[in-house]
Amino acid sequence: MDLFADKSDHSAPLAWRMRPRTLADYVGQQALVGPGKPLARMVETGVVRSLILWGPPGTGKTTLAEILAAESGAELEHLSAVMAGVKEIRAAVERAQARQARDQATLLFLDEIHRLNKSQQDALLPHVESGLLTLIGATTENPSFEVNSALLSRARVHVLRSLDEGELMEVLRRALADEARGLGARRLRVGDDILALLARAAAGDARRALGLLETACDFAEQDGQGGEVLHREALGAVLGHQASAFDKQGDHYYDLLSAIHKSVRSSRPDAALLYIARFVQGGGDPLDVVRRLAAIASEDVGNADPRALPLVMAAWDAYLRLGDHEGQRAIAHAAIHLAVAPKSNAIDQAWKQAKAFVAGQPRLEVPTYLRNAPTRLMESLGHGQGYRYAHHEPHGYPAGSAHDCWPGEIPRTGFYTPTEYGQEKRYAQIMAWRAQLDAEADGGGEP
Repeated sequence: MDLFADKSDHSAPLAWRMRPRTLADYVGQQALVGPGKPLARMVETGVVRSLILWGPPGTGKTTLAEILAAESGAELEHLSAVMAGVKEIRAAVERAQARQARDQATLLFLDEIHRLNKSQQDALLPHVESGLLTLIGATTENPSFEVNSALLSRARVHVLRSLDEGELMEVLRRALADEARGLGARRLRVGDDILALLARAAAGDARRALGLLETACDFAEQDGQGGEVLHREALGAVLGHQASAFDKQGDHYYDLLSAIHKSVRSSRPDAALLYIARFVQGGGDPLDVVRRLAAIASEDVGNADPRALPLVMAAWDAYLRLGDHEGQRAIAHAAIHLAVAPKSNAIDQAWKQAKAFVAGQPRLEVPTYLRNAPTRLMESLGHGQGYRYAHHEPHGYPAGSAHDCWPGEIPRTGFYTPTEYGQEKRYAQIMAWRAQLDAEADGGGEP
């Protein structure tokens, strides 16, 4: 690959022409490229170690690979994991071996490395391990889930973040000022308010920001002084509806669901609505949100507000009956209710304890008085004998430890402990009263 192919060709997209050639031109990622930072040190020493660049689109992963190759004097092999198979990897290895004979190093840039299958990763591993290839992987997905541990252990992961609004505005200003590669020759006047709108619409993606600027400048008008001016009114046709899409299988998808859950659990309705709106406008399925709300209703609200789960199920049904547009409001209704409701994780904790307890009791059997007796044989075996019908008992409660429904051979333990929040406080009072009835039935005064 010709790293420094002529980027002044104005038929090429602006984002391509404005790619930085050195770290000094690079905007953002100062934790990696700033003075004394890891990638800056590699450039200073000319020694590049295998690494994986993990970050969202438009943060400069490919550009960093080009800069590292150029600064170290290595030849860059550029493969896309989407297109490359074992055959392409082996061909790259053969070219690297030929260069090694000439004392020239090879950097293998693997775009979308998370898409390599196991056999492709296995074909690559020995050559990275031997040092024949210095691997630079780029991925938008969490490499700890997508790259096998053997390959991951030989490459340090560096995390790139989305560019903030100020950094994107700086990228746009450079493009407007650069006469050789950018738009400088047109003497465009673009106000900071317009640059801010473009930066915001780009959502942290420098490539997208430059693409929006290039399109917007098609609507610039002559200013009568040999230059052009871009008016704010022109942006409507350029920006339109800016949906921030995300990959359903990506981290951002799960991060948003996590943010929704934790905002509701933290009783923050506004934050919950913010993340739900972001999720839906990014292309997420609203039913994924309502499924998460159903889980929250039992896990985090529980009996502190017994209306929570039925309300979520009603919102789910309303969404299916009303359709997407009207149905989204029902989901927001349920989310606000859950966020404002008193919280209790007593059900969640009780269920976890019960499962753990049963796992340690393989001999657990149902007491005979609780067993079903649909035949005379089962009845003759004592099934159902001694069972007390609750509705015939005082207070509708069969008091006493002899009828606590617990298996006799299993040590008694408690799982459910109501909190003092919301309706669950009343549950605690009811349970305490029944414990008192048990104690009195067993002949004692205290439970």
